[in-house]
Amino acid sequence: MKGIVLAGGTGSRLFPLTKITNKHLLPIYDRPMIYYPIQTLVDAGIRDIMIVTGGRNSGDFLRLLANGKEFGLKHINYTYQEGEGGIADALGLAEHFADGQKICVVLGDNIIEHDIREAAEKFQAQEAGAHILLKEVQDAERFGVAEVAGGRVVGIEEKPKRPKSNLAVTGVYMYDATVFDKIRTLVPSHRGELEITDVNNAYIEEGTMTFSYLQGWWTDAGTFESLLRAANLVAQSVIAKQSAVRV
Repeated sequence: MKGIVLAGGTGSRLFPLTKITNKHLLPIYDRPMIYYPIQTLVDAGIRDIMIVTGGRNSGDFLRLLANGKEFGLKHINYTYQEGEGGIADALGLAEHFADGQKICVVLGDNIIEHDIREAAEKFQAQEAGAHILLKEVQDAERFGVAEVAGGRVVGIEEKPKRPKSNLAVTGVYMYDATVFDKIRTLVPSHRGELEITDVNNAYIEEGTMTFSYLQGWWTDAGTFESLLRAANLVAQSVIAKQSAVRV
């Protein structure tokens, strides 16, 4: 399985921090934001990784990450998203990289506490379809919200005013090769973007969507509040591990 980190966008919700840099290069405690999704893929056993980025500062990713040696990688692939076409549009740019294989996609501003290796292995054993990770949250209206019934995801609603559950769809998605065919059928939403929720609902409609519950904490880092929360959560985790080593 190949890994894809989506790190494009303008980061407008974090302006003026993003006036001179890409959102995914901002610090989360002691490391740049982009390090965390890459490490998520590496910890899941994925070594073939592509970064999808965009904007005026895309070259900074190459200067920062180079060939991925810091993560134990021999090579990192890069591609460029022009404009603001949405998550699904960015993912569509990685079709040539996926080359018919299954993929694990991580949004560049998603930070998680534990690894996703178990979920990745579960999807690898799955013949076809998709796999998402869900997490109970208190502010479900900020996310894509999954409705689960009979042990299956029966629908996902994007940022609903009245969520049908408190199960947020985290920014970790696993897809088979048909994902790119599904992306080609999408039409832009009212935001003018190709929505990843529409991709997920296409898998749900064909009955091939499975899911796991994400263990440990999870947060995005796309707003000032969540950026601070992510830094605090990572700091607490790092300090706790250092204390455990000293003991």
